[in-house]
Amino acid sequence: MRYGIVLFTSDRGISPAVAAVTAERSGFDSFHVPEHTHIPVVRAAAHPTTGDATLPDDRYLRTLDPWVALATAAAVTDRITLSTAVALPAEHHPIALAKTIASLDHLAGGRVGLGVGFGWNTDELAHHGVPAGKRRTVLREHLAAMRALWTTEEAAFEGEFVTFGPSWSWPKPASKHIPVILGAAGGEKSFTWLAKNADGWLTTPTEGVLDDKIALLHRIWRDNGRDGTPEIVALAGRHDADQLARWAETGVTEVVFGLPDLEADVVRGYIGKLAGKLGLTAYDGPDRRLAEYAPPTI
Repeated sequence: MRYGIVLFTSDRGISPAVAAVTAERSGFDSFHVPEHTHIPVVRAAAHPTTGDATLPDDRYLRTLDPWVALATAAAVTDRITLSTAVALPAEHHPIALAKTIASLDHLAGGRVGLGVGFGWNTDELAHHGVPAGKRRTVLREHLAAMRALWTTEEAAFEGEFVTFGPSWSWPKPASKHIPVILGAAGGEKSFTWLAKNADGWLTTPTEGVLDDKIALLHRIWRDNGRDGTPEIVALAGRHDADQLARWAETGVTEVVFGLPDLEADVVRGYIGKLAGKLGLTAYDGPDRRLAEYAPPTI
């Protein structure tokens, strides 16, 4: 079972580059960041954890662009994989986003993954012209269009929301495949969409016991003719050895831990202590210089 870190990025605290290189050198396998392009002040959409328009964290208002953040991390790391938890491709034109992701993967040596969500904030989606009832369709089309650009010399796509004629676009991802992980509540509807359009599942913070949901995902995966088994990435709170052992037995392939919203030195210490609890082996690769990536003081 792999272990990773997710940094809820903002314009304060530890920078993505410092967090990523600290995670890599501490022995973690993956580094993730989230996305919100903006937060509308007036919203009808309820946050999944608060149940109303209240936001649980003001970092929702301050989130960095995920691909810029991961690019800074790619520049100072060598081994750790770089992904989103989660990005919102429905809010971007797929031709431009495909170029951004493929360029990052090319420059990072094939280390990029794509965690995606349908988007709980329907008001945010509406500002991007995405109808609330079409979130899943738009995401499906955008992913399919990007895959066409990533894998085909002369790519074209025709859908309800995306259409373009034969086109050239390089670079291609290092392996012509960017793994896609769906972050959504575990249930038959989401798992059916996943089995048709993605490579794995990222749990939500309020998921609860995973055993039955993982079994359901495996059944739907097989019923849709998919080979092998899906990747299952579980979001974790504090370190819990018993929970980690249960997750490993039920098919979780990766566990991702969130970081506190504190000053950089405290967060770096937190990463090191967590790595010790997990028994990770420190990475002894090149020691990259981080002075230019130091976060601003606020």
